[in-house]
Amino acid sequence: MALPLMPKATAVWLVENTSLSFEQIAAFCGLHSLEVQAIADGEVAVGMVGLDPVANGQLTKTEIERCEKNEALRLKLLVADLPQVAARSKGPRYTPITKRGDKPDAIAWLLKHHPELSDAQICRLIGTTKPTIASVRDRTHWNAANIKTRNPVLLGLCTQRELEEALALAIRRGGTPLPPQEPTEEYEDEDPGPYRDPSED
Repeated sequence: MALPLMPKATAVWLVENTSLSFEQIAAFCGLHSLEVQAIADGEVAVGMVGLDPVANGQLTKTEIERCEKNEALRLKLLVADLPQVAARSKGPRYTPITKRGDKPDAIAWLLKHHPELSDAQICRLIGTTKPTIASVRDRTHWNAANIKTRNPVLLGLCTQRELEEALALAIRRGGTPLPPQEPTEEYEDEDPGPYRDPSED
């Protein structure tokens, strides 16, 4: 059950300003009825300023009056009918330092096995940049001699689901996957993993 903002301060206000029972206030604020009684007796929350749930839109006067007439009823928290705040982008994908050296291997694997993926999709999948992709593609990367094609899923740079979603999007945009294009000089394969035809998705 959803609780009001600052439950104890709300309970203080309800004790001081309404004739609701301790059980009703406790149920609304998520407190024990004995704790509400202690608030009323001045043993708990001494000096705490009460928070008006009517003023902050969590209750209506009508709702309080309805429950004051019948102790068996329970207060209902108003749910704000406001649009959810748009979630902010998480920004570029973070890659642990220990795995950053694996990115060129993953790029080589994607270029070889899934050339239908755009550079932008590869950037999002493994958190790299377009210049890095270009340098791997034309073998001008500073570490080109040591690059081996390795599956980014097995390297932990992306999940299988993320890869499949990117492939499905690429197929929707381009119709059918492009035939694999071998790099100028073949990178040495190291555990590339089973090849799955994206058109079967």
